[in-house]
Amino acid sequence: MTRRDIINDPSIGNKAEAYEAFDDIPTNPNLSSTIGEVVAARYSRRDMFKGALAVTTTTALFGTSAMIAPKQAAAAGTSRYNFTELEWGNDTMHHVAEGYDAEILLRWGDPITAEAPEFDVMNQTAAAQLQQFGYNNDYVGFTALNEAGTRGLLCVNHEYTNEEVMFPGLGRQDRDGFRGMTPELIDIEMAAHGGTVVEIEKETTGEWRVERNGKYNRRITPLNTQMTISGPAAGHARMKTNADPEGMTVIGTLNNCAGGMTPWGTYLMAEENFHGYFWTSKLDGDGKPDLSTLPADEAKRHNRYGVPGMWYAWGTTHDRFDIDKEPNEPNRYGWIVEVDPRNPDAMPVKHTALGRFRHEGCETTQAADGRLVVYSGDDNRFDYQYKYVSNGTVSEDMAANSKLLSDGTLFVARFDEDGTIVWLPLVHGTGPLTAENGFNDQGDVMIDTRLAADLLGATPMDRPEDAQPRGDGSVYLMLTNNSKRKPDAVDAANPRPESSFGHIIEIKEDGGDHGAPKGTWSILVKCGDPSVAEVGALWNPETSQNGWFGSPDNAAIDADGRLWVSTDQGGNWGKTGKSDGLYAVETEGEARGTSKLFFRCPVGGEMCGPYFTDDQETLFVAVQHPGTDGTKDLVGFERDSTFEDPATRWPDFDPAMPPRPAVVVVTKQGGGKIAV
Repeated sequence: MTRRDIINDPSIGNKAEAYEAFDDIPTNPNLSSTIGEVVAARYSRRDMFKGALAVTTTTALFGTSAMIAPKQAAAAGTSRYNFTELEWGNDTMHHVAEGYDAEILLRWGDPITAEAPEFDVMNQTAAAQLQQFGYNNDYVGFTALNEAGTRGLLCVNHEYTNEEVMFPGLGRQDRDGFRGMTPELIDIEMAAHGGTVVEIEKETTGEWRVERNGKYNRRITPLNTQMTISGPAAGHARMKTNADPEGMTVIGTLNNCAGGMTPWGTYLMAEENFHGYFWTSKLDGDGKPDLSTLPADEAKRHNRYGVPGMWYAWGTTHDRFDIDKEPNEPNRYGWIVEVDPRNPDAMPVKHTALGRFRHEGCETTQAADGRLVVYSGDDNRFDYQYKYVSNGTVSEDMAANSKLLSDGTLFVARFDEDGTIVWLPLVHGTGPLTAENGFNDQGDVMIDTRLAADLLGATPMDRPEDAQPRGDGSVYLMLTNNSKRKPDAVDAANPRPESSFGHIIEIKEDGGDHGAPKGTWSILVKCGDPSVAEVGALWNPETSQNGWFGSPDNAAIDADGRLWVSTDQGGNWGKTGKSDGLYAVETEGEARGTSKLFFRCPVGGEMCGPYFTDDQETLFVAVQHPGTDGTKDLVGFERDSTFEDPATRWPDFDPAMPPRPAVVVVTKQGGGKIAV
């Protein structure tokens, strides 16, 4: 299927869905050793499927509770999550478990500075948007400003924009060549991307509010935020442009999906689908970018990263996004960006030692000896899971800590059939990473991380998204789905061919040390409806019809070490009938593999965040693109959303206002820790 076919597919309701459908096409040519083949070798068909669930495999995955009658299992394995489970469904509202409040804290367009104008959706400007909360809030982080943790800085990523529900009278732009995207609308889109740092405070009533006069408040955008480049690719010839002949500075950050907070309180922004913002005027007969005039090695590099995607018209008004004019500009995106939220004057830093790929997140922890460890997945079908380990150790010196992100080793994962995970170093001169294969130095290895990982024989995964480390050396890897896995590439065991629902892998690093070069892996859950045999889902039998889910995406580990998983089904939520939500997933003991629904989104919205304060009394979650994805499946609406006619007007429910992405604060009624 070509890009043009996808754009004109009547079943696809908006540009974001079309973008994701096009990204279903893998860019990895190395599919000879897939995670499906490895899992199939580890868990045989006979072990997995003997009647409903085989004794050997079910016990291995879930413990003995799966072999006990449900009432006995409930008695034997007490849940560590104390709340009444929410009922599944899909409607125009958000819902939270009984006994909890879920209040809107920040919405797209809300002013975040004293000088910012009030939001006027019918008269938007780039200048106003630069002082207002951005669009499609994804990652949410928090760093306290006082000892009590009642005042702090909220750090929020803004991933992308949905112009058909963002601007009046515009409609789908990918279908008509972006003819309605004026220079001013493009600049508004750019100003709505990036990130927000804003001061918030918990009042004596227990409610959180935005401190609009906070001295730290600022927006970080691809329109006007200057950043510096550090690490092996800083100053590299392939990072130099007409505007930056030194290859040391870049304007802005793109498609910031998940992220992380460092042990020293800085904010990490992951650049994910950056390829979609680049443009070319050279097209073939199918409307696909024609790279035939480029040198063969350069065309190979661009193809491996999907550049140029042409899902935004920015390159028509900003030359740096037109690869015909600035062929090196794409190399300056796809990195991890560090922001010091306590210093508004500090220039953000792109850390090239962490590699260039479609970073879904960048969660940090420490090795046993104090070295910094960062886990990050490459969110594309058949791409890889990575881990970075610094050379130095975390200290009280802020300046020295930041340098840890530029001085270390990036590893890529190989999942072996015997349940071992091996971390392969991406170091120039190691194995095939030499000039003969196109890697002249470490800068090349980091700029072309995907191609280097291909040569090392890393295991292609089913869309690795968030990877959440826990202090005991465990890591929980969200594998969202892979609709392009062919039946001949996998065994019927796990994962599944054409998987629409994904699964979660648990990694145990050797010795409980996140800095270890290897560890073991196992499957925590295999997502989807367990009542439908053909789906082949695997949950602890205590999981209710409300508790199972599809497409795990972001995740969090709370102060008690418990795993929380949010979902992103995109336009495919109709396959489950459930809106996206936040689930409590048991990882220990008799209840291992059990899931409970805690929060669910309004129709068309994706569940993002989540983030707990240290005292575990506040949970921040984000709902992005409400009222957009899969709205044809909403009973009673059954059409595509537009600015004038959306499936929901959440969270304002104002007839003059379209749906607005927003951050939600969840607290326990009467106070106390969440789910305790």
